[in-house]
Amino acid sequence: MKIARLVVLGVALAAGGIAALLAGRSDPPPPPAPPPVAKIDTVEILVAKSDIGMGQVVTANEMQWQIWPTAAASPNFLRKGDRPDAINQLSGAIARTPLVTGEPIREAKLIKADGSGFMAAILPSGMRAISTEISPETGAGGFILPNDRVDVILSRRDRDADKQATGEAHISETILANVRVLAIDQTVEEKNGQRVVVGKTATLELTPGQAERLAVSRQLGTLTLALRALVDARGEKDTRTGERRGIGIERHGVTAIITPR
Repeated sequence: MKIARLVVLGVALAAGGIAALLAGRSDPPPPPAPPPVAKIDTVEILVAKSDIGMGQVVTANEMQWQIWPTAAASPNFLRKGDRPDAINQLSGAIARTPLVTGEPIREAKLIKADGSGFMAAILPSGMRAISTEISPETGAGGFILPNDRVDVILSRRDRDADKQATGEAHISETILANVRVLAIDQTVEEKNGQRVVVGKTATLELTPGQAERLAVSRQLGTLTLALRALVDARGEKDTRTGERRGIGIERHGVTAIITPR
């Protein structure tokens, strides 16, 4: 009887060992499946392939299509699905503003010159470019840069006051306020961190009426450009182009100086 029990116990132990051995050799259970990845809708938009400076003629090699999330693509961006031939269509256009590498290209930043010069191409509709002589003394010491805004001050001799006073009378008045500087000499934008442009000529963006007033004022006396602070250089916004223009002709308080004879 005891022998039979020992035999049964030995068989049970052997079966348990075999089962444990087989369980240790079995493959581990597969890892859980990863959660599904959300699909993002994308669209191809036209971007600058390299840095493009203001006034530069844009070639096909400087533009490329790039994948963007559809939700982040502005309606103003050029999409390949809508304009597949946009690169060829815009090749040869002039950049009205600088573009950096990877920046989306909008048609508002490019303009077809059709044989015209750069300045004529970048001028907003209805505006005129007119130049006036400047010097370090009349041009804020050379600290006026393209796209700054200035006031134009006329200093002249008051001949009517001369007749009533015992000396020479000079007056100064602001004839134009908050007008944009288009260029200093041939410089139309800041380059390589340049902070000072000392030139002899400043080109201003004016309306036809302002241009006529400036032309007459040059014959009356000395013109000085007064640089406006950036926070004060906010003119009225053109609702059609989105650009800010000068707020026009202003006559501030006239300052008179009488020099004894």
